[in-house]
Amino acid sequence: MSAATMKLYNFFRSGTSHRLRIALNLKGIAYEYVAVNLRTEEHLGAAFRTLNPQALVPALADGDLTLIQSPAIIEWLEERHPTPPLLPTDPDDRARVRALAAIVGCDIHPVNNRRILEYLRKQLGCDEAAVEVWCATWISAGFDALEALLASDPRRGRFCFGDAPTLADVYLVPQVESARRFEVDLTPWPTIVAIDAACAELDAFRRAAPAMQPDAPGKAA
Repeated sequence: MSAATMKLYNFFRSGTSHRLRIALNLKGIAYEYVAVNLRTEEHLGAAFRTLNPQALVPALADGDLTLIQSPAIIEWLEERHPTPPLLPTDPDDRARVRALAAIVGCDIHPVNNRRILEYLRKQLGCDEAAVEVWCATWISAGFDALEALLASDPRRGRFCFGDAPTLADVYLVPQVESARRFEVDLTPWPTIVAIDAACAELDAFRRAAPAMQPDAPGKAA
């Protein structure tokens, strides 16, 4: 492990970047914030493609090691920095938490991320109203399932699993942020709203929020 500070290449509003910032903060790991401007398509340039040929954020550089794909990076953090843990000790419980995270990471976020929405706008000619309907459709489908699973689980506690944040909360909070940005009414999912509020009380989540990042509108670069 390099003694140098890790470099996080990310974008303030990217949901995958947001979840990685939360994980790093919860682990107490310092990192250098390197903004990659998706709005100007900086991620598509040769310099960033050298770092990540997939041209997606986030990427985490630790010395000579560069990691991509937020699920892989977060699992790496969990293995290299196991305290505090983001996964329970019991294998059955770990599978439960991973499944909750996967509803966001596999079924909601991928169809609502920027490159998909840009394709809807530019190639298919969808207006913003249609794009918002698209986003709301997949957010609602995923949140319906999450709400049912969370509301029926006696082990839930203040967070998605128990009374300490786990991988599931790391994934959920950025998706709630995205839902609010696309003006999705969160009223049907009171358990999700309550968990998001509990997370918002923690400094690790507050510091990771898009509005707090140096490349957010109104922030100094």
